[in-house]
Amino acid sequence: MQSLTTSVPRTFARNVTALLQRRPLLRAGLATGGHYKLPSAYNEANRHYEKNSPEREELLSALQSLRGQLPKKVSSVINGQEVVSNGQTLETQMPSEQDTTFAQYSSVTSEQVSEAIESALAAKQAWQDMPFNDRAAIFLRAAELVSGKYRNELCAATMLGQGKNAWQAEIDAAAELADFFRFNVSWAEEIYDKQPTLHSPGQAGRTDWRPLEGFVYAVSPFNFTAIGGNLISVPAIMGNVVVWKPSPYNIYPSYLVHKILLEAGLPPNVIQFINGDAEMITETVYKHARFSALHFVGSSDVFRSLYAKSGEGIGKKLYKDFPRMVAETSGKNFHLVHPSADISNAVKHTIRASFEYAGQKCSACSRIYIPKSASEQFFREIKQELDHVIVGPPEQFENFTGPVIHKAAFEKITSAIDAANKDAQIETIYGGTYDGSEGLYITPTLYRAKTVDHHLFDRELFGPVLIAYVYEDAEFDSLLDKIDQQGGGFALTGAIFARDQAAVRKAENRLRYAAGNFYTNCKTTGAVIGQQSFGGSRSSGTNDKAGSMNLLMRFTSPRTLKEEFGTLNSVLYPSNLSEGVM
Repeated sequence: MQSLTTSVPRTFARNVTALLQRRPLLRAGLATGGHYKLPSAYNEANRHYEKNSPEREELLSALQSLRGQLPKKVSSVINGQEVVSNGQTLETQMPSEQDTTFAQYSSVTSEQVSEAIESALAAKQAWQDMPFNDRAAIFLRAAELVSGKYRNELCAATMLGQGKNAWQAEIDAAAELADFFRFNVSWAEEIYDKQPTLHSPGQAGRTDWRPLEGFVYAVSPFNFTAIGGNLISVPAIMGNVVVWKPSPYNIYPSYLVHKILLEAGLPPNVIQFINGDAEMITETVYKHARFSALHFVGSSDVFRSLYAKSGEGIGKKLYKDFPRMVAETSGKNFHLVHPSADISNAVKHTIRASFEYAGQKCSACSRIYIPKSASEQFFREIKQELDHVIVGPPEQFENFTGPVIHKAAFEKITSAIDAANKDAQIETIYGGTYDGSEGLYITPTLYRAKTVDHHLFDRELFGPVLIAYVYEDAEFDSLLDKIDQQGGGFALTGAIFARDQAAVRKAENRLRYAAGNFYTNCKTTGAVIGQQSFGGSRSSGTNDKAGSMNLLMRFTSPRTLKEEFGTLNSVLYPSNLSEGVM
C-alpha cells in the first residue's frame, strides 16, 4: 500500500480504492496489525495576533492576497471533478463592503445532484471497508493542514466572507476545525473499542459498528467554518459517504475545507460538494431511496420543514430505512445574574456573549435578568465597557463587532430595532442605531423591558440585540420558572452568575431543561471541543451533542454478532427430561 504520508493525495485515494477491491488480500495483510492506538486528541493552541507580531503580519498578507483574487469562483465537486452548471451565476457580497463581490458560483441541476448521490454510493463499499487507522490518518493529516499550511488562508476567507474579526476567525476556522477533526477521530476509536465484556463459557459476542446503509445529507450554516467540517467529518469517519451543501454565505471557506480533505488523502467521491438552490437540492435528495440521514445546522423553522418532509417519505415507504434526523438549530439564550454575583465579571461576559461576531452565534446571549440591587451598577458598567467596543471592518484589528451577514439579516434586525426604539414598554440603555451605507453594521444594542412578558424575550433576532429585565431580588425563585417558560421554545444555552452556591444549585436544577449547555460564571458562548459537548433540545435541535462520541454514534447502525465454539448435544433441556432418562 502506498504510504499514508504521500504528497499525491489523489493517487493515494485511487490506490486505496483499487486495493480495497481486493479485500481478502488486504485483510490477510492486516492480520498482524494488532490493536491500533491513536495519538491523544488535544485542543489547538490559539494565536492572538498582537500588534507587530509575525502571526498578524502573516494574516494581513493572506488577507491582501485574497482581496486580490476576488471574486472567488467556487465550483461544485461531483464525482471527483469540479463542475460548473450552465445556469445563472450567483454571487455573495462581502458583509463589510456590500459593493464588493466575494464569491461567485452556479447552482447544480437536479441531474447533477443525482450524479453526486450515485457517485457517493459507488464509493461507499471501498470507504467503509478501509481500515479505521487509514481513515483516521486522513482526518489527522487534515487537522495538521488546517492548523499549519492553510491556517491563514482559512482565517482570511472567514474574515472577508463572513465578517469575522481575527480572533473570531482564529477560534473558528483554525482551532475549532482542527479540534473537530482530531477529537472526532478519537471518539470514533472509543466507539469501535466498545465491545461486549461478558461471555458465557463456550461462546463470545462482538459489535460491528456499521455505517448507515445509504448516504448522509449534510447542510451547514454561514456562521462557522468549523461546523461544516464537523457535519461532514462525523459521518465520514464512521465509514459513511456524504452529500454536502454548504450555505452560500460560507461557500468559499467550505470549498477550502473540502480541498484540504482531498489533499489529506480523502478518496474523491466520499464527500460530494454541491452548491445552489437549497429547495431543489433537498427535493432531489429526499426522493432517493438510500437517503439515510440528515446532518443539519441552521434555523429551527427550516429543520422543522426538513423533519416533516422526511416523515412524508417514510409514510410512503420511500426509504430503505428510517432516515436519522440530526440537527442543532436556533436559540434565545439567557444570562441570569444573582444578587451575589460579581457584577463586573457578569458585565464583561455578557458583552462577549451578546456582541461578539455581531450576535450571530446560535449560543449568543440575547436575554438577561438582572437583580434590582445590582441593576444600577450593571447598566453603568456595561455602558462604560461598550464605549470601548468598536464596530467596523474585520481587517482592522481594533474592531470588536463586525457586520451582519447579508441584507436580509440586516433588514430583519434593524426593523426590530426601529420598532423597539418606538416602544413605550422599552428603555434604550445602549445603541439602537445602525448604518448599512457600506457595510452592514449594527451598534451593540441593549434594551430594558418594563415587563418580563415583552415579546423580545421570545423572539430570536440573530444579531447584536440584548433585552434585559430587572427583577426584585426577592423574586429570584419565581423568576426561574419564567426563564424556563420564555425563550421562544428554544433550549440551547444559559448561564447563571452568582457566588451563592445554593443559588447556583437551585438554578441548575430548576432550569434543567431550559438549556442543553448551562454555565456558571461563564458566558453562554463558552463551549470548547473536547471539554464541553454542545447542543440543545426543545426547538433548539435533537441534542445529539456536537463534540462528543454520542454524535458519531448517530451515524452508525450497530450489528450484534454471537459465536458458539462447541456443539449442541440435545434439543431438550434438562427440565424436559423424564426422571431417570439420560
